[in-house]
Amino acid sequence: MPELPEVETIKRGLSKFIINKKLTQTDILCEKSFIGTPVMGVVKSIRRYGKALIIDLSDDVSLMIHLRMTGQLIYDGTTKRYAAGHPSENFVATLPNKQTRVILKFDDGGVLYFNDQRKFGFIKALPTQEVENDTFIKKLAPEPWNMGPNDFYERLMRHKNSCIKATILDQSVVCGLGNIYADEALFMSHIHPERKCGEITAKEAKILLESARAVMDRSIDSGGSTMATYVKADGTRGDYLEKFAQVFRREGKPCPNCGTKIIKIRVAGRGTHICPCCQKKEGSK
Repeated sequence: MPELPEVETIKRGLSKFIINKKLTQTDILCEKSFIGTPVMGVVKSIRRYGKALIIDLSDDVSLMIHLRMTGQLIYDGTTKRYAAGHPSENFVATLPNKQTRVILKFDDGGVLYFNDQRKFGFIKALPTQEVENDTFIKKLAPEPWNMGPNDFYERLMRHKNSCIKATILDQSVVCGLGNIYADEALFMSHIHPERKCGEITAKEAKILLESARAVMDRSIDSGGSTMATYVKADGTRGDYLEKFAQVFRREGKPCPNCGTKIIKIRVAGRGTHICPCCQKKEGSK
């Protein structure tokens, strides 16, 4: 599943290609992949709620898109193809193909294909005024940039007996932190991922929130983490993991702070990367 920086990168990329173009036709090849009635209109903006993309059209209608695990958005313009999402041969293959679920056609001849191998992703048409009231959106907490340290600390304290990593991965606590950025933010904050939220001080919570913002800002600037799955809207890969990641996917390598070898453990059912020296279980003294 893409993390927030990857979706933000896709949003920014697609904005260059479909803003002010008129959606004239929607072909639904898989009913599970499209919710609601097909709509038409000029693309006014593309925005994001957490990991969901929102394409706002004229006449106060919108399309909500969630790529989930294997979703792709592939835009065929008049001169060039742009791809975003789970990379595969679809980026250069003839489309539509057997993985194409929805086709959005524009008045200038451009076509946006929604491909999804596992059919977990979706496009949903709804009135623009209802987007923020949608069940999927309403359950999301504010993102790190839209949350103050006191609010963040109070949210953590509602989960005193849960480990900090599991809690910050909960999208109803803070929106947008996935496995990569949780590991990076916890490392930057010198917080062990297995510590209980009830052990986290208000000062530590403030540092953690600032760290989450910092690592995600850096990833957005570099085009996302990519890993083995997600690429930018023009088909190029993000380079966050190669250039900036301090612990994620770096097990066995020296900690950039102290030189201790990074290790990989399992926390909340997720592979988790830490420096055992910089991130003590007992916390700050």
